[in-house]
Amino acid sequence: MFDYVRNSKTFIKVVLVIIIFPFALWGVDSYVRTGGSGEIATVGGSPIAITEFQEALREQQEQLRPMLGNQNPALLDSPELRRAVLDRLINQRLLAVNAQQAKLGVSDAQLAAFIAAVPQLQENGQFSKERYAALVAAQNTSKEMFEARLRQDIVMQQALAAVIEAAPASRSAADRWLGAQLEQREIAEAILHPEQYAGRVKLAAGAAKIYYDANRKQFETPEQIRAEFVVLSQEQFANQVSVTEEEVKKAYAAEANRYKQPEMRRASHILITASGADSGAAETKAAELLAQLKKSPADFEKLARQHSQDTGSAAKGGDLDWFGRGMMVKPFEDAVFVLKENQISDLVRSDFGFHIIKLTGVRAERAQPFEEVGAGIAAELKRHAAARKYTEAAESFTNMVYEQSDSLKPVIEKFKLDPQKSDWFVREGAATPPFTNAKLMAALFSDDALKNKRNTEAVEVGPNTLVAARVIEYRPAELPALESLQPVIEKILVRQEAVKLAVQDGADKLARLQQGENVAVTWSAARSVSRAQALQSPNTSQMFPAAVRAVFRADAAKLPAYAGAEAPGGAYVLYRIDAVKKYAASGTEPPAALALRQSYEQTVTEQDLMAWMEALKARHEVTINKKLLEAR
Repeated sequence: MFDYVRNSKTFIKVVLVIIIFPFALWGVDSYVRTGGSGEIATVGGSPIAITEFQEALREQQEQLRPMLGNQNPALLDSPELRRAVLDRLINQRLLAVNAQQAKLGVSDAQLAAFIAAVPQLQENGQFSKERYAALVAAQNTSKEMFEARLRQDIVMQQALAAVIEAAPASRSAADRWLGAQLEQREIAEAILHPEQYAGRVKLAAGAAKIYYDANRKQFETPEQIRAEFVVLSQEQFANQVSVTEEEVKKAYAAEANRYKQPEMRRASHILITASGADSGAAETKAAELLAQLKKSPADFEKLARQHSQDTGSAAKGGDLDWFGRGMMVKPFEDAVFVLKENQISDLVRSDFGFHIIKLTGVRAERAQPFEEVGAGIAAELKRHAAARKYTEAAESFTNMVYEQSDSLKPVIEKFKLDPQKSDWFVREGAATPPFTNAKLMAALFSDDALKNKRNTEAVEVGPNTLVAARVIEYRPAELPALESLQPVIEKILVRQEAVKLAVQDGADKLARLQQGENVAVTWSAARSVSRAQALQSPNTSQMFPAAVRAVFRADAAKLPAYAGAEAPGGAYVLYRIDAVKKYAASGTEPPAALALRQSYEQTVTEQDLMAWMEALKARHEVTINKKLLEAR
C-alpha cells in the first residue's frame, strides 16, 4: 500500500484536492483540537471547534483574495464558502477517524525514506539535513509537529489508495462512453443572425423611457475616488539597521550548537522481511547470508542485489545513503552507530525483519566555522533588528493616523515615508495593490473617509505591512439624462426584439425541415464533428454546448436529420446531419482515445471516492451547529 501511494503521488494529490484542503494549511493539530468557544460540528463524537473553523475560513479567504481582487468582497464570507470550508473540515475529520479505527500507520523507517526521497530536500543527489531544517522552519513549526503532519498525510493517502485500488472502472462502460464521445457526425450549418431581422422591429412610443426607468443602475456612473496613501513595512527598516562584526561573533558563540553538523553515517543493508509465522525461515536465510559474508565480505553488494527484500536499496547494492540519528528505526540506528567503517554487523531484528548492515562511511560531528555562517548570522540579526523597529513603529503609526486623522503629513515626516497617489477607482471595480485589500477599500468608502475627509485606520495589507490612506478627490454616482442615452437604449431594444425574431424564425424553419419541407437557407460546407472534439474546442465554428447537445441528440436513423440551437449572443443556428460514423475500439487506441479513457476512469474513481466519503458520514454521525455556521 505504501508503495502504491509513493508511486502514485500525482494522482493521489489530485484526489486529495478534490476531497479535502491540503493538510498543511492547518496541520494535524486541527484533527484533535477542541478548544474555543463552542463546537461548530462533531464527527463520530470528535468535535470541530469554532476557532478551528474560523482559522480554516481565514486561510481560504486569504487564498481567494488575490483572485477576486475587489470585484466582490462579499464572496469571501458568503454562506456557500463557509459551508464549503466546514464540509472540507468534516471530510478531513472523517478520514482521520477512519484511519485511526483501521489502525493505519507509518513506521519511522517509512517516514524517513519518504522524506529522504523528496527531490527538493536533496543536494547533489543526497538528502540534505540543512534543506530539511529550512523547510521545517519555513512552516513555522517544530520538526516533531512537521513530521506528525506528514505522517498523518501519508496515512490519509493510504486510506484513499485502498479505495482507488478497489474500484476499477468497468471496461464495457468505458467503451460505451468512449463510443459516444468519439462518434462523428457530418454536419452543415445555417446561421440566422439577429441583424437580419433588425429592420422588422418597430419600437413602441416611450419604450426607451420605460427601459431607462427600469434599468437606472445599468446606466449609472458609480462613485469614484482618488486616494493618497502611505505604506509602513518592515522591509523599509532593513536598510536602516547595521550590525558590527563583534555582535555577529557574539551571536555565533551564544548559539554554537546551532552551527554544529551532527555525525552522519552511510550504510548498506540486506533485508530479509519477516512476520509472525515465517520469522524462523527468514532468520535462517539471513543467518546463511551472514555466514557467506563473514567468509567473503567483498560480496556484500552482490548479495544485496540478489537477496535483499528492500526493493528501494537492493538495486543499489543495499546502499541507504547518508543519515543521522533519528532517521532510522531504533534497532537499526543502534547497530549502525556502534559499527566501525567497513564493519559488517550481526543480525539485527526490526519491525521489518532481519538486517545485515555494513557501515560504509562516517562523517564526524563538525562545527561550521564562523567564516561559513557569519554572513547569514549578520543578515538574521539585521532582520530581527528591523522587525523590532517595525513593531515599535507600527504602534506609533497606527495611533498617529487615528489621533491626527485630518492629515497623513505627521506620519510622513516622522517615519520619512513617501506619499503616493492612486488613479481613479470605484468601490467594486478592478484595483491595484494595496487597494485589492477589502478592509482598506471599505474604510476608504466609509462616511468617515468620504464626508469627513479623515484618514483610514492603519490596515494590514500583507505580512508586516501597514497602509493608511485618505480620499483626496471624490466623484459621486451620477445618472446621465435620458436624452443622452436614448440612442443607446433604442439599439439595445432593437437588438432584443431582433433576437426574439431570429429564434422564432429558426424554430419555425427547423420544424419545417424536420417535416421534410424545402426551406430556403444557405448551408455551410459539410464538416465532421464529435462530442469530444467540440467540447475540447468550444470556439470552433459555433459548436457551443447547446449545439453539441442538439446535434448528438437528433435522431439519425433517417438522414439527413436536422437540429437547431440558440447561440450565445442571440443568433439561431440550424444544423443538417448528413452522415454518422460510429467509433469502434480496436487494437492500440490513438492518443486522443486513450486520454479520454483515462479521463473517464479518473471521473469514476472520483465518484467512488465521494460515495465512500458519504458512507463514512453515515457510519460516523455528523452533526452541524447551524447557528454558529451562519454567525459572522
